[in-house]
Amino acid sequence: MSDRVPVLQVKNVTRRFPASDGRTLLANNKINLEFFPGETLGIVGESGCGKSTLMRMILSLDHPSEGEILFKGKNIAELKGEKLRQHRRHIQMVFQDPTLAFNPKMRIRDIVCEPLLNLNVIKPSEKEAKARELLEMVNLPGDFASRYPHNMSGGQRQRVGIARAIALEPEVIMCDEATSALDVSVQKNVVELLVGLQKKKNIAMGFICHDMALVSQLSHRTAVMYLGNIVEVLPSEKIHDGALHPYTKALLGAIFDLNMDFSKKIESIESEAPSPLDVPVGCPFQNRCDRCRDICKQENPALKRMEEGHSVACHLY
Repeated sequence: MSDRVPVLQVKNVTRRFPASDGRTLLANNKINLEFFPGETLGIVGESGCGKSTLMRMILSLDHPSEGEILFKGKNIAELKGEKLRQHRRHIQMVFQDPTLAFNPKMRIRDIVCEPLLNLNVIKPSEKEAKARELLEMVNLPGDFASRYPHNMSGGQRQRVGIARAIALEPEVIMCDEATSALDVSVQKNVVELLVGLQKKKNIAMGFICHDMALVSQLSHRTAVMYLGNIVEVLPSEKIHDGALHPYTKALLGAIFDLNMDFSKKIESIESEAPSPLDVPVGCPFQNRCDRCRDICKQENPALKRMEEGHSVACHLY
């Protein structure tokens, strides 16, 4: 694994937002992540942990307060104007709700071909043929090109969103809860489509999700976020038996499975996560951890490498 070269690196990225009364909201705190070609990095955590803020910075929709986001070694956080516009073809997005992501007055052919026309990749006369090609690539009939979004089901609209994301042949695709609004049977089809396209085109993918079970099955590696911090990164195949951080274990304990041991009591995490406006000194998980020690209240643990591909931020290790 050590000889692999990441296509995208997030290095010591911190994002702060000014708030009322002179306070500061800490959304991301010294985030370090790597995205490799042909692999999916799952990013999981509770609502408000900073997943979407991180995603917005990767997509250059926001900028870090500190740190770098490197695409093939170049800091894209510094790009502006035409250079930023041209860069956007390399990192694309599949949104959570395609209904809100699409202009309801545009036909599907215009939706999927809009980025191609904006960057002069195709001519207007080529739009119809290209739209049909992209739709067939995501297992939709080519004649759907003449439809409007409201004439399609949720699963079909999400396939259109995937078609638009791959139109520019990006090297990185970020999926923000891309299956959460779909029925379980449709989720399976969309996930299989994403996996197939990734293998075919060797795309690096970031998959942001609340569903720990889905992430562990879909992704190659999983990063667990809590209150703006990455607390653990490990191979997804080892997550059920090899997770170390108390928060990761708590998330795994909340998974409902038909094959689970129903005689075993389901443990819950006591109390609420602190506000990002009032992050405690030390470990951010300290007030919800039953193994908290004195050092946990004084020092925020850094990510430590436990073994190849597995790092954890916890004073217990």
